[in-house]
Amino acid sequence: MSDANNLLSHLIELRSRILKALLSVLVVFLCLAAFAQDLYQLLAMPLLNAMPENATMIATDVASPFFAPFKLTLVLSFFIAIPYVLYQVWGFVAPGLYRNEKRLVAPLLLSSTLLFYAGMAFAYFVVFPIAFAFFTSVAPEGVTVSTDISSYLNFVLKLFFAFGVSFEIPIAIILLCWTGVTDAKSLRAKRPFVVVGAFVVGMLLTPPDIISQTLLAIPMWFLFEVGVIIGGLYAGKAKDADESEKDEAENKISDDV
Repeated sequence: MSDANNLLSHLIELRSRILKALLSVLVVFLCLAAFAQDLYQLLAMPLLNAMPENATMIATDVASPFFAPFKLTLVLSFFIAIPYVLYQVWGFVAPGLYRNEKRLVAPLLLSSTLLFYAGMAFAYFVVFPIAFAFFTSVAPEGVTVSTDISSYLNFVLKLFFAFGVSFEIPIAIILLCWTGVTDAKSLRAKRPFVVVGAFVVGMLLTPPDIISQTLLAIPMWFLFEVGVIIGGLYAGKAKDADESEKDEAENKISDDV
């Protein structure tokens, strides 16, 4: 009966955390809904600046002028609410963690959020201007570049997600080193394979063009090197913390005896 009650209480808390996370996204969406058109205009600026003079974006579907900004606002609301969503995740899992695990995991949650935002910013300010300038410059003669607004939104959201996730590489490496799955020395030995893998992943996650692939692969390689350095330090701290807690536990047992 006690186990059943504990499971029920955990499920109730999980439901409460999920509802709070969804509510936070809804609140942000309601605040941004009035600016949906302006947000899409801001998103479209990298392409509009690269398009030929007098060229414009088009809407091939009757409802796309409404649904495209609506979809962008909804996705952006989730991105903005990510810190609070992660806070709810932390509130649910923290009671089951040891003290040293809490000290190590809490900074990772904050860092993962900042890295995801950094990946999106890198895509918007660096990748988009270069990629769109290239795409519009290689259009065949007589072809007018007029991108559909829904197709453009799907394109940039894929890039945002790809760069946001790829910038989480240091966090993944730190977790692998911390849990003992691998170590910094082994990862350094696999560096040639990682470089090749970065370009393969860039090819799979980005549209089929060499520019987006390269602009994703190079930061992934750099972030891998950063993750290896920090992962080695993190693993050392985790080991010291485990030994410290072990010593404290042994001392406590000795005192009791």
